[in-house]
Amino acid sequence: MTKPLLFTPLQIRSVTLKNRVVLAPMHQYASNQGFATDWHLMNAGKYAAGGCGLVMVESTKVERRGCGTVGDLGLWKDDFIPGLRRITDFIRARNAVPAIQIGHSGRKARLTRPWEGQQPLTADHPEMFDWEGWDLVAPSAIAHSDRMPVPRAFARAEIPDLVTHWGEAAARADKAGFDILEIHGAHGYLIHQFLSPEANRRNDAYGGSDANRMRFALEVAECVRANWPDHKPLFMRLSCEDDAGWGPEQSVVLARELKAKGVDVIDCSGGGILERSPMDSVRAREYGYQVPYAEKIRAEAGIKTMAVGHIVHADQAEAILRAGRADLVALARELLYNPNWALDAAQKLGADPDFATVPPAMGWWLGKRAKSAFQGVPSTYQNGVRAAAE
Repeated sequence: MTKPLLFTPLQIRSVTLKNRVVLAPMHQYASNQGFATDWHLMNAGKYAAGGCGLVMVESTKVERRGCGTVGDLGLWKDDFIPGLRRITDFIRARNAVPAIQIGHSGRKARLTRPWEGQQPLTADHPEMFDWEGWDLVAPSAIAHSDRMPVPRAFARAEIPDLVTHWGEAAARADKAGFDILEIHGAHGYLIHQFLSPEANRRNDAYGGSDANRMRFALEVAECVRANWPDHKPLFMRLSCEDDAGWGPEQSVVLARELKAKGVDVIDCSGGGILERSPMDSVRAREYGYQVPYAEKIRAEAGIKTMAVGHIVHADQAEAILRAGRADLVALARELLYNPNWALDAAQKLGADPDFATVPPAMGWWLGKRAKSAFQGVPSTYQNGVRAAAE
């Protein structure tokens, strides 16, 4: 049997992934004033132990103003490094590659957590700290929605320092032990706001034409690459289509420019500028509904891509790679439901019959289970499922 591509190693620069299964970055909203907690260690650690080749920590903010809510992780000062180093050490010890996404919420900041309604925060919130330093800022003074406050538009003179914050965060991510870095340029957050004609109404060098609106993203990528070791890969997540004036054709152009700035992989997602979620659409209920973005950018921009969006089954993920539609597949909610998805997929695709790629404290017991669990059990009940009567 041909070895599944899903479980074939992939080298990007000097980093080798043992497989193509990626934990997509998912906000945990669980920090303590920006500091990582035991929740973050547990959360990342279970996916590393469960077989993912690349474990990406959630969007971690490059400056205080960039926090979306009170629970966001931070990288705007060196004090955050030790807590993150604890996480990278654990991921690496489980034979997975530690990665982190860095971001800035822009006008989608200063809100309560999603399950708390994402309402505007106030200074008297019990978890509030540094309210005076949490200025609500954006490319233009346009609110994300009618229920959210209007941000202050960046002055032209503020933008160089803003770009520098991304580079400084990248340098800290390296010191914290991460081997792959992703810039968050999607989902209606700050970089996406600069890209969007809906959110960006500037009349200077950062607004107007597509080229001007791409300027901030490209300057951030250049600054991050300059502060991120050359031997380590750099990813960038894009909303390749947002139903608000930005689409796949512009994303291809931007991806080519990003590649020239040293970005290695485009993480292809969608939506976020408008208040409604892209998951609300009928199309979003289809398996792999965003894979066409990864396929198009890979083919037309000549850059590696990562596919995301309702990737659920092992054979589905394998088919995406076999067809050359992407180089990596990232899962989020499916991994929340089954943190051992990668382990299970390896079994289903015949890639690891002896459980050799998971920690021995798991693999030894699972090997014994595989050899003995169903001996003498009627075939109608094998694998814990009663087969339909013939």
